[in-house]
Amino acid sequence: MCGRVPAAEAVRMYREQGYSGIVITDHYSPLTFRGISYFCPQKYIDFYMSGYKAALAAAGNDFTVLFGMELRFYATANDYLVYGIDEAFLRKSGNLMAYYPKRFSRHAKENDLIFLQAHPFRPYLTRISPTLIDGCEVFNGKNAGTDANEKAERWAQGNHMAIRTSGSDFHKPKDLAKGGIITEEPIRSNADLKRVLRSGAFELIR
Repeated sequence: MCGRVPAAEAVRMYREQGYSGIVITDHYSPLTFRGISYFCPQKYIDFYMSGYKAALAAAGNDFTVLFGMELRFYATANDYLVYGIDEAFLRKSGNLMAYYPKRFSRHAKENDLIFLQAHPFRPYLTRISPTLIDGCEVFNGKNAGTDANEKAERWAQGNHMAIRTSGSDFHKPKDLAKGGIITEEPIRSNADLKRVLRSGAFELIR
């Protein structure tokens, strides 16, 4: 609903900016699913994955495209970044919008996923218990120029969060290349991404 750049175009734009890959974290939220799909999103996995698959097809062999999600539960405003998912996970998990943080936290651990709170200090959002998440997004490109990123950094440090990430929150051309991570190790798979994030062996793009 809120994206304004076709997936294949996003790949081209990020490649031109010198990135070696991106993670597609389309919204898995009530904003994405309408009508009957609002209550049964698990029946519309092909629709949900269409952006990721278009980006993957456009990437070729010299640019990595990974599949993730930005999850929002029913009747809430918080967003959560989930890394390490694949199509099989979506098809077996049912309606993820109905899980809510405590249940999804358990589900993420059972499936070896990384579960982070996204942009936790935007207006009208609430912070969940740090015990339920693996960390948080401490830099968000859309929050630049506000104090939200600094608050997120302090919150993560104060709660000794193991994983702290940076993301561009790319929806429109003006959001391009405003976040990400720099690594020594190439990231070519979800397994690589999870290992690097858990190791802390990366630098944030701010």
